[in-house]
Amino acid sequence: MENKFVDTVSRSFEVELPQANTLDQYLDFIIPQIYQWGEDLGETKFYVAPGGKPWLEFRDGENFHEAVLHFFNEGGEYLQVVNGNISKGRWKLLGDTNKLIIEQGNRSELFILGFLTDTFFILKKHGRGTYLVLGYEPRVAGLEWRDYVESLFNTYRENESNTKTTMIVILVIIAIIVLFSVF
Repeated sequence: MENKFVDTVSRSFEVELPQANTLDQYLDFIIPQIYQWGEDLGETKFYVAPGGKPWLEFRDGENFHEAVLHFFNEGGEYLQVVNGNISKGRWKLLGDTNKLIIEQGNRSELFILGFLTDTFFILKKHGRGTYLVLGYEPRVAGLEWRDYVESLFNTYRENESNTKTTMIVILVIIAIIVLFSVF
């Protein structure tokens, strides 16, 4: 009996990432689970840094082999670096809406915040539903896109596990209080 209880409790802490075929499918599943633990675009300290903060782009395409970095610099300067070749542009927030505009040349794109921490920066292109998936380069360099997804999902695992642990502790405390109040 005791082993079944321990097994049940231990299984409740195991959270597996469901299978998906594309990066977008994984993100469509993960982002609603973790959004509450992310930051808002108004908190620029998470993606802008003096001297630039390098954000490495991830894609799931088999033909995607470039090293693409994105910099959202102070003053609205935007740099995209593809295999060392730099193109400049501008970025700006659209009010308090968690929407970001990236302008490059004659092209302007509107993105909606998917998820933001000091390691993960995910934007979803408005109207198309495709993601711009970025990771802080010093922390994600060398990862494949599936490893990135697994690392992102760990945000959910850790926070979900902490929530469950807190609930169990609260239930144990309540049970102890009820036991002592009966005696």
